[in-house]
Amino acid sequence: MKPPEHLTVRSPEDILGFIPHSLGYWPADSLVAMTMHGKRLGATLRLDLPGPATLADPRAYARTVRDYLAADIDADGALLAIFTNDGWSEQPGTYQGLIDALEARLGASGMTVRDAWYVGDTYWRDAHCTDLACCPARGKSVQAIRDSMLNAEMVYRGSSVGPSPENGTRPVAAVSDEERAAVLASEAAWAAQLDRRRGSREQFGILLDLWESVLTNDAGHLLPANDVAFLRASLSVPAWRDAVLVMAAAGTPAALAGAEAFGIFEPGSALAPVGPVRPGHGTAGEADGTSRAEAAVAGRCPGSGDAARIETSAGRDVPGYGEVLLGLEPYIPAWDRLNSLDAVMAQLSAYGGLPGAAALTGRGWIAWCRGRGSYAAAYLGQALEDVPGYRLAELMLELVRRGTICGWAARKEAAWRRFEPDAA
Repeated sequence: MKPPEHLTVRSPEDILGFIPHSLGYWPADSLVAMTMHGKRLGATLRLDLPGPATLADPRAYARTVRDYLAADIDADGALLAIFTNDGWSEQPGTYQGLIDALEARLGASGMTVRDAWYVGDTYWRDAHCTDLACCPARGKSVQAIRDSMLNAEMVYRGSSVGPSPENGTRPVAAVSDEERAAVLASEAAWAAQLDRRRGSREQFGILLDLWESVLTNDAGHLLPANDVAFLRASLSVPAWRDAVLVMAAAGTPAALAGAEAFGIFEPGSALAPVGPVRPGHGTAGEADGTSRAEAAVAGRCPGSGDAARIETSAGRDVPGYGEVLLGLEPYIPAWDRLNSLDAVMAQLSAYGGLPGAAALTGRGWIAWCRGRGSYAAAYLGQALEDVPGYRLAELMLELVRRGTICGWAARKEAAWRRFEPDAA
């Protein structure tokens, strides 16, 4: 997401103050690398700092960093920040060899490292400055970063720095025992009705229509308990869960075309569709195997790879499920709907159970699409804590752990953005 105007970076404190806003949290024991396009900041990458064995020969680690940053094909420079309390006040310092290797590898790839810093909990300093008059060994106060003009402007614009993904991704919802019991009871009633309509094309259309309405109108508000119950019940059906993800990113035609192509509809369904009564909607409530998303992530889906696209009945070419789930199509996803879906999934995950795991997995996928691997791993890990063996979460987590980058995150013009600063 772009702000209405560019932000201006005036000092190292501004750059270092920008990093926690870019990541969403203050990193620890991390290398943060940022690409540059001339004087403009580009992509932000965070990796765990390597252990002693890798620090003894950091060339492979440096190649990994280079490979990630190479996705920003227009980058001509880089900035490095090592967030740690260990060993950086020493001379030459625990991480000097790592910085040297990164500078050599990135420089050889056309991304000259223009500055590098060490940042601890209390102090920070330039990684190369040895003049004790301006760069004391213990560094300058981190408070100068927190008080920087850019940090103040980001806070003014509504940006916040939260806890790390490991500590702060599980929703803390003020849900009373009575409300929880009511939602779960309503969910069970909806699930019983929806289970008999899994093959209904009309029910599928009503369900996507409701989801689209929620993403358009209600994502920023607390949903009524009956809507929460129905949406959670719909996520328990893997084919419908997959369709919701595809619809949010690529639109209803892609979700419908994929469902038709994969044969989830049964002809002659006699049951009328059900769903909560909402303004503008007349519907009232009265074996899945491997899902399409799971097959796509595992590399077995007809919508991914060589069998790429689906032809709709109207003759319009739309992306297949595999392409959407891997971030290959559409060229630029509907980030507004994906942002709304993330907010809705946060509400739905608060009640736990199988639908909660589905909602956490959806949030993990959205985080991966945004290029936020730490958050993706945290959401997916929580889904597996709640429902061990939840297949889509397992497959997505494997992608994240391999360092696979979502297709959208790898392209500057398609990538999700909270803001886009300029450097003066």
